[in-house]
Amino acid sequence: MIQPHHDPWDNPTSIGFPTPPFNPYQLKPVMANRCVNLERNELSEWVEQIAKQLIEDLPDQTESSIDILHSDTTSQDKFVPSILGDFRPRKAARRNYDDTIGSEVQWTNEPNQVSDHRARNINRGLSRLDEHGLSLITLLLECAVAISVDNLGEAHRMLLELTQIASPYGVSCAERVVAYFAKAMSSRVINSWLGICSPLVNYKSIHSAFQAFNNVSPFIKFAHFTSNQAILEAFHHRDRVHIVDLDMIMHGLQWPALFHILATRMEGPPHLRLTGMGTSMEILVETGKQLLSFAKRLGISFEFHPIVRKFGEIDVSTVQVRRGETLAVHWLQHSLYDATGPDWKTMRLLEELSPRIITLVEQDISHVGSFLDRFVGSLHYYSTIFDSLGANLPIDDHNRQSVEHCLLYREINNILATGGPARSGENKFRHWKSELARRNFLQVPMSANSMAQTQLILNMFPPAHGYNLVQGEGTLKLGWMETSLYTASAWTSTASR
Repeated sequence: MIQPHHDPWDNPTSIGFPTPPFNPYQLKPVMANRCVNLERNELSEWVEQIAKQLIEDLPDQTESSIDILHSDTTSQDKFVPSILGDFRPRKAARRNYDDTIGSEVQWTNEPNQVSDHRARNINRGLSRLDEHGLSLITLLLECAVAISVDNLGEAHRMLLELTQIASPYGVSCAERVVAYFAKAMSSRVINSWLGICSPLVNYKSIHSAFQAFNNVSPFIKFAHFTSNQAILEAFHHRDRVHIVDLDMIMHGLQWPALFHILATRMEGPPHLRLTGMGTSMEILVETGKQLLSFAKRLGISFEFHPIVRKFGEIDVSTVQVRRGETLAVHWLQHSLYDATGPDWKTMRLLEELSPRIITLVEQDISHVGSFLDRFVGSLHYYSTIFDSLGANLPIDDHNRQSVEHCLLYREINNILATGGPARSGENKFRHWKSELARRNFLQVPMSANSMAQTQLILNMFPPAHGYNLVQGEGTLKLGWMETSLYTASAWTSTASR
């Protein structure tokens, strides 16, 4: 029996979400024509190994490139950790997620703690490499170096070669990853010649792709369940509650489950207001109608307030917080586009609103630093996600193709071709969790009920699928094999207490 977690909230109750429906994609046996990696996490390991090997050769080949990238770096030993250490997704020892409940685990991205392991395995890993995959990734890395030093002609030549030999529908995960990265880097080169280009966003295709991602992996469910649990605990015994969703890109997919639990509270349902931020009034209005209809069927008094602005571009009066309301702010981060505007303005508004609870789900990838920094970090991060999909789904699976093309590629393109301080003119926070801790916010440890809810999600996937869950430092981290991919945390304003 799950016991309540004794955190700052007053006797929080469990969020008894209904058992997620059976999905054939999640439980189907691994098909013979999945990505032909010798080991499921091999591609992401290749990326680390080959990147290290290539960068170790850079001082002899492109002395000037290092000076441009790191003017204060004079040795190869300092350069390698800067690329592969500081900006690599954090890793931990491999573990079965059944063994992590209640444990405190330290996740780290300190270069000295992972480089020895990587060095011991580099020869073993490289000996297993598929020759075609090795040549593709090596050429991609060389192209990234050329772009980083503005050698666009040479980069263009290599990109033409990559587009001829790598297909997004290839059998190997390496080929698919390289194809999408090459396409994004081609956009980067064109943008460098012609100026900044912001690609058009097809929100309907993105929504469909998010639904597909929700069907074939636990990551979206993890974000929704952990956030809903923290919000429910903050709303305990509160009669008037208000949720601000900073980006309703998924059309309110997570809120019906929370509505259902609020409707069945012993003290009765609260009056609920939801402020939804987004880029399309049409989508927000339609989402509000659907949520209003659902709330009405549950007997919940509900109001929806759409705002077609970025959170960092509004003032506190736009949110219309009413006296006596308990305020929650939810932020599921993604890399598809800049959903909130300047980080410093977003932080300032959060401080002014002083919410009782902030639920934050971050991707374990950095958007700061030079192009080469972002390239190496994102290549490792997305190689891991491609590996996780390829290990459990056939190459022609429609959901897999939708996720890769409509979500993952768009994020890769935004990070490499559109984002970056040199292009946006804005300096982004490396990790929001760290910034909140430095301001007037206190961390609310993710409760045992949050851990239990996430465990239910992972139980839908056989342990052989490789997903792992780690609880530590008040957060929950969900990853694949040895790499952390998403971190969920909760925060409260000191002014609200």
